[in-house]
Amino acid sequence: MTNPSERIASLRASFDSGKTRPEEWRRSQLKRLQAMIEENEEAFNEALHADLGKSGFEARMTETGTVLAEIGHTLSHLKAWMRPDKVSTPLSNQPGHSQVVHEPLGVVLIIAPWNYPVNLVLTPLIGAIAAGNCAAIKPSEVSARTSELLARLIPAYLDPDAFQVFEGGADVSTALLEQRFDHIFFTGSEAIGRIVMTAAAKHLTPVTLELGGKSPCIIHEDCDLATAARRVAWGKFLNAGQTCIAPDYILVQEGVADAFVEQLGKVTAEFFGDDPKLSPDYPRIINERHFDRVSGLISDGDITMGGETDRSEKYIAPTVLTGVQPEAAVMREEIFGPVLPVMTYRAIDDAIRFITSRPKPLALYLFAKSGDIHREVIERTSSGGACINDVVMHLAVPDLPFGGVGASGMGAYHGRASFDTFSHARAVLTKSEHFDVPLRYPPFSERKLTWLKRLQ
Repeated sequence: MTNPSERIASLRASFDSGKTRPEEWRRSQLKRLQAMIEENEEAFNEALHADLGKSGFEARMTETGTVLAEIGHTLSHLKAWMRPDKVSTPLSNQPGHSQVVHEPLGVVLIIAPWNYPVNLVLTPLIGAIAAGNCAAIKPSEVSARTSELLARLIPAYLDPDAFQVFEGGADVSTALLEQRFDHIFFTGSEAIGRIVMTAAAKHLTPVTLELGGKSPCIIHEDCDLATAARRVAWGKFLNAGQTCIAPDYILVQEGVADAFVEQLGKVTAEFFGDDPKLSPDYPRIINERHFDRVSGLISDGDITMGGETDRSEKYIAPTVLTGVQPEAAVMREEIFGPVLPVMTYRAIDDAIRFITSRPKPLALYLFAKSGDIHREVIERTSSGGACINDVVMHLAVPDLPFGGVGASGMGAYHGRASFDTFSHARAVLTKSEHFDVPLRYPPFSERKLTWLKRLQ
């Protein structure tokens, strides 16, 4: 790839012109993005099916529909988010008033992954637009059809002076990371996140890292097993398990373990039939490299359900493993595929200790009726987000910030959190010139010190 510095410089010149700051411009770009999705939804469906085997329903539910909902929420709240926040001014700064002004950062870089190649490009872009920034956008080359479509449509719908798409592989990402940006938003693996953060440090560029990890799911004996199994199977096998907040492993209480696993098999058959390979609703693994990695994890336990694979079709059946050892590879690395290890625990303390002995996950799930169990698990664990009696769905609440903690990431987005991520909260104090308190000026005296102590 040629050096992207000229294109980045043009984005910076556009930002410096002030064109991105007015609310009207931000609204117009958000509405153009909305039109891009609505007018090309079938093209997006075709690209997503070509890349990942997604059905039109799943594409709407997790990709285009999610983006449209985020745009609608942002348009409804943009005026309030842009308004300066007034804060109290202490007596020592009177007469005067204080406020927090939300100013755009400048030129930001968005590096997106392949697993949700529409959602995870455009959702952070919504925040960047709402906050008044220009953006360099790097879709994943792994989801090639969707990347090509975005590269064609974004310049046709959005202001090309403010938004540029960079297609290509790791060399393109490397060249972009050599440039100076005002913020970098990266979604992907922990390993690449370290590379991004190292590159950003050279320019002291702040980063948002949306990574992943092994998101646990606790099944307590008092929960509704049928509902828990249905929701877990849906969240795990959505996008063939290629979801950063999919339940990565199950901790089920010993007394209900067999019944829960049985329910998993039952609901999975209801979803995809006796042979999920024939189901139009069951996606495929993105490529052969990831197929080989995920299929290699199946041997780490006893296959209770599924286990069938077909490399030629990049198909891995919805699979449940039991008899898994904690040190097995399937329990050490993020699976990112339709393989679900099931382990048992005796008391809730055991489950909590197992989770807290490992890196902090992006999500944590708990199925239980007891409010005491809810409070104990939430208070004694840490995760980027959490769901009680469901999985994944916290992602769909626009006023809940979405992000990781520890090794699962830093920073957050969605709704107001996206606007704040791509804004600088600027402190502004405005003082009157008509009255100047002499207390702070030399020469100092005991009398002034007495008054100072009263005012502080």
